Formats: sequence, structure tokens, C-alpha cells
Amino acid sequence: MRRVNGLATVGRALTCGGTVEKRLAQAALMSTCSSSSSNSHIFSQKLADRLGLSHPSLVRRVAGTMLFSVAASSMAQDALAKEKPRSEKFLPREVVLYQYEACPFCNKVKAFLDYYNIPYKIVEVNPISKKEIKWSDYKKVPILKVDGEQMVDSSDIIDKLFYRINPDSSIPDGEEKKWREWVDNHLVHVLSPNIYRSTSEALESFDYITTHGNFSFTERLVAKYAGAAAMYFVSKKLKKKHNITDERAALYEAAETWVDALNGRHYLGGSKPNLADLAVFGVLRPIRYLTSGKDMVEHTRIGEWYGRMENAVGESARIKE
Repeated sequence: MRRVNGLATVGRALTCGGTVEKRLAQAALMSTCSSSSSNSHIFSQKLADRLGLSHPSLVRRVAGTMLFSVAASSMAQDALAKEKPRSEKFLPREVVLYQYEACPFCNKVKAFLDYYNIPYKIVEVNPISKKEIKWSDYKKVPILKVDGEQMVDSSDIIDKLFYRINPDSSIPDGEEKKWREWVDNHLVHVLSPNIYRSTSEALESFDYITTHGNFSFTERLVAKYAGAAAMYFVSKKLKKKHNITDERAALYEAAETWVDALNGRHYLGGSKPNLADLAVFGVLRPIRYLTSGKDMVEHTRIGEWYGRMENAVGESARIKE
């Protein structure tokens, strides 16, 4: 009860100011994460006072930091599904992804790059200062630079890269397009209410975000607790906005809907993943080992497909520096 009351204090502070709620909602859409945390931290007033979380301006600043395999196929199927040879018609000298580690849309792009074995560098953007993307007029992530050319918006980035890899092909329409749009317009909206469903799950999520994100020590400390508190309450508003009555039921329904769409196929693309497979996998990958992701795999049929996708996408193509 104390924990909820403490969270309510932060939640009320965050609602001060005309644009805060909008920023939080945007942040929630960018927030997915994975970690293992069994600690049940209490959002006590003492901690809030120490961190100054009750000060509206500080909490609004923190609001800007919200980011949002079970079965494997045979080795022969994995080899077939994995696009091992890169296109000889698309050999970029340098690919750089500006991202938040936990952003589902950034993870869509990474799933595509990994699957097609396109080596890329990562620039982790500080969500508070965003100094890493001050050179760009576009202030959201992901941003992809390909030999100096800026690309923005995850679906547009993937479309452009697909054209370059397959210059004689057109962007697939029909079923594939339908399910790619379903990912952006439905699936991503189910994630935040689930990963921030309870105070413990919110802390679990922000433990990952603050550990893997580009934060200073002070920002990391403040973001973990204020961020988890804020998103706990924001997720309730998102739940209402998207007409979700039961978070887990909505997540399970989405997973089952996707499995039904496969209609007995290994992938929506048949013998190998298509762009819709990569989109679903990309946004789910950050939450897979969260409590919500584990529950999803345990209580739905999505585990076998997810396992096949892990093997098909394979190791990251990221260039470690």
C-alpha cells in the first residue's frame, strides 16, 4: 500500500505541465525491455525525497527518458531460413544505427540488419540530452545512416533497405503488408501495459533500460525509480486508451492471433521469414525474457515460431567497437 501511495505522488507530479502526458505516452510506445530482476524495491517517500522526485521539473525531465526460445527447428531449416550471403548489389561501407536499446522500433530495424547480415555500428542515444543526434533535424529514434545518408522511421528504413538488397523486387503487399501494419498499429500498443503492469514489473523493465541505456550515474539512478513509477501510471492510461481490460489477456490474444496467421507455416513467409516475421520478432525480442515475455511463451503457442526466428535471425551483425 505504501508503494502504491508513493507511486501516486510521483504520478501526480508528472501530470503537472501541459505536454508531460503527451511525452509520457510517446515514451511508452518506445519502451520495451528485458532483464532478470527478483528484487521488489519499494518506492518510499524517503527515496523520493533523496532523489528530488517530487519536484515537477525534475520528473518531467526524467519523463523524457522513458523508453519503452523455446523450440528450435532443424539445422537444415535454419540454414535455409538464414540469409547468409549478403546481396552483392548492396554492400554499404558504413551503417550506423542511432537508437535506444529498449526501443521496439529500433529492434525492428536491428532484426532486419541481423537477418540480412548487414554489419552495423550502434550509437546509443542519451534520452535526456539527445546530444548524439543533435546533428539531425529528426529527433526520434531509430535513425539509420547508410554511407552518410540519413534514413528515419523504422518501416521506411526497412523498405529502403529491402529495395537495395532486392532492386528488382517491389515491397510485398497483401498479407505481408497487413501484418507489418498490425505490428505498428496494434502489437506495440499491447507491450507497455504488460511490461509496466505492476510495480515490480516496471522496476524490472527499468533495471534493463538504465543498465543498457546511455545514462550518467545520476540519470541512471533517477530514471530507474522515477521512470518505473511514471510508466506504471502511464501504462494504466494507455490500457484505457487502447481499450485493454486485461493486459495479459491482450498479450496472449495478440500472440495467438499471430500464430493463427501463420496457418501451419514455419513463417508467414513460408520456408523463410518475410518482413512481417522480422517485424513481429523485432518488437518482441526485447521483452522475451521479461516476466511478460516468459508468460507469453508459457501460455500461448508462439514459442515454436519464436524459437525458429531466433535461429533464423542468428547472431547480431553489430560491429563491436
